[in-house]
Amino acid sequence: MSQSVVLDKEAAPAAGGKLRGHPWLTLLTVAVGVMMVALDGTVVAIANPAIQTDLKASPADIQWVTSGYLLALAVFLITAGKIGDRFGHRNTFLVGAVGFAATSAAIGFAGSIQQVIFFRVLQGLFGALLQPAALGLLRGAFPADKLNMAIGIWGGVIGASTAAGPIVGGLLVEHVNWESVFFINVPVGIIALVLGLLILKDVRAEKAAKSFDVPGIVLLSGAMFMLVWGIIKAPGWGWGDPATLLFLGGAVLALVVFAVWQNYAKEPLIPLALFRSVPLSAGTLLMVLMAFAFFGGIFFVTFYLQNVHGMAPVDAGVHLLPMTGMMIVGAPLAGFLIGKVGPRIPIVGGMLFTTAAMLGMSTLDIHSGNGVMALWFVLMGLGLSPVMVGATEVIVGNAPLELSGVAGGLQQAAMQVGGSLGTAVLGAVMASKVTSTLPDKWAATGVPFPTGEQGEQLKQAAQLGIAPPAPADTPANLVQGMADAVHSSFVSGMSVAFVVAAIVAAAAAGLGLLTRRGANDAGPAVHI
Repeated sequence: MSQSVVLDKEAAPAAGGKLRGHPWLTLLTVAVGVMMVALDGTVVAIANPAIQTDLKASPADIQWVTSGYLLALAVFLITAGKIGDRFGHRNTFLVGAVGFAATSAAIGFAGSIQQVIFFRVLQGLFGALLQPAALGLLRGAFPADKLNMAIGIWGGVIGASTAAGPIVGGLLVEHVNWESVFFINVPVGIIALVLGLLILKDVRAEKAAKSFDVPGIVLLSGAMFMLVWGIIKAPGWGWGDPATLLFLGGAVLALVVFAVWQNYAKEPLIPLALFRSVPLSAGTLLMVLMAFAFFGGIFFVTFYLQNVHGMAPVDAGVHLLPMTGMMIVGAPLAGFLIGKVGPRIPIVGGMLFTTAAMLGMSTLDIHSGNGVMALWFVLMGLGLSPVMVGATEVIVGNAPLELSGVAGGLQQAAMQVGGSLGTAVLGAVMASKVTSTLPDKWAATGVPFPTGEQGEQLKQAAQLGIAPPAPADTPANLVQGMADAVHSSFVSGMSVAFVVAAIVAAAAAGLGLLTRRGANDAGPAVHI
């Protein structure tokens, strides 16, 4: 039975000294749940080659293992936030944790690549339930003056999980099997469920919507699908290809129709009045630009470490620790700083640090040492921490309490779209540079550049920094020369991509000037 009461947000969680609703234990619980989603974002990339070999999958099938998960996550995030606002973030979180663990187990037991793809899509849907619910629960549990610190620690957990992905994945695939990469989510999910049942307190806004805007959900989900799918496929199809234009144009049309419909819906999915808040709108766009620069740029670093420097996946993950380690340490510190001075200065400063790091990364070459790489990784980690924490606080804190789930979904969706867009656009920039540079560098070795299909395959391999094997009787100095031609072409493309990422990061720094502290952190009446 429910009753309407007004809670004092600072006193209520600690009432009676009980576990349920305790702010820091709530943070621990949601961190355990979201850790699964963050870990899965990077751990599966290491398992993909083993999955491909074991299940005899085609390259397109393996792409779907990743793309299907990301699509489901991006398409469903805002709707999942609405579900949390309507049915309570505690219930939504618990369903997400159980579903994510169950679908992870199903992937481990899958006997075909089609089953893996199907359950990966379901896994993405359940992952989408977890993330906005986690933010909604944090906002309900913490008073305004502690929320930034909580989001900072939450961000640090996500950074740690993301960093651990390649290392954990490499160890499991190498010493156990690829299925263990997914089975590891089962005990984590059980822990999240038990903690959730014991600790989480369901705090709902009194003004939360009592019905669903089904046409709005269909329009927005369709728009997100067409946008993300068009971006993912554009590098292969070509940005001017009719199929690419059809998907991207369809996404724009669906978004326009969605915006018009929101003015007429009785209880709209995203009230457009939400975007009258300049800080919230700026925070959302800032998250897109930050993810564009970060995920688009860092995508190439893994290939640089593994294919140019010849590192094993686990070693590559270890070499990224200076960046992810700074994110782990920097996120709670950023939360503390934002609590003292507000988000604007830390966000602008963070994006300027990120801009400098991107420009520094553009100077790397095939002989760059670990010390130089670590310097730019550290600077990038320090720069990103206040942006991730600050932009999240700006978006969630400037939304009404009854829309905190939608705001959380909006924040995560902005990151997914920005990351997909950055990877696709910077990938196209890099491909263009590599394609134009490689023939001349290759010709400098004295070996004619191959023509036809063989030449195209060489260009595609060079876009990943892969030097194809030479015939057995090829002199060692010539083998090294051809490898250097491929690697230097890759690095020249990566340099241009990082310069573009730096320009985007600088634009995000300017946008950060429009942000300010959330005005709605206190929150009004709630249902228990």
